Amino acid sequence: MVIIERTNYKGNPNIGVFVFATDKFVLIPSDSDEKFSKLVSKTLQVPVIRVSIADTSLLGIFIAGNNRGVLVPHIVKDWEFRILKNSIDVNVEVVKTRFTALGNVCLVNDKAALIHPEAYEELKKVVVDVLAVETVEKGIIAGFPTVGSIAFVNNIAGLVHPDANENELEYLSNTFQVPFDIGTVNFGVGFIKSGLVGNTKGILVGDRTTGPEILRISKVFRVVTS
Repeated sequence: MVIIERTNYKGNPNIGVFVFATDKFVLIPSDSDEKFSKLVSKTLQVPVIRVSIADTSLLGIFIAGNNRGVLVPHIVKDWEFRILKNSIDVNVEVVKTRFTALGNVCLVNDKAALIHPEAYEELKKVVVDVLAVETVEKGIIAGFPTVGSIAFVNNIAGLVHPDANENELEYLSNTFQVPFDIGTVNFGVGFIKSGLVGNTKGILVGDRTTGPEILRISKVFRVVTS
């Protein structure tokens, strides 16, 4: 069974801003304390790798990827890129695009990718080549072009901003080949990515996430509270 846990990063409940996870590894900020590192590793059941992007801890904002590859923006430092290349056994590619917040403009699992309409032409080829998805589309969901910020998807299910309508839920479900539902995190926040990070083994949510929100997330991703 998949586990769900509440946590924060240095008192900040927006953990999806700082953490990036796959079924093979999880990336956390270099300055994360040991307690946070152990909780993340135990919940997601994968090794933890400490890294920064552009000398910041904003890994979830800057990184997009899946179980086959990781995309990082051109502002990544050479030594940060080397850490990633040497630490993870998937393709790692620097993307030369004006859109540096790759995690906000790309929504990705192992089947498909949905990209911010203005970023689509710049990113679609590298997404196919590095992440090896079957489908790459561009679109706006619930009125937001930053599709990576308003939703989270893995190979089990997806959760999206509560303003998404039934047609959009059906579209997302068909595109990513997993069921989607609406929800919130951190006491009513619709930007799901900001307060949720996970893989098919575990889910971490910000510690302001309420009991009813966790129940909904648990139902969507078939998780259990620990």
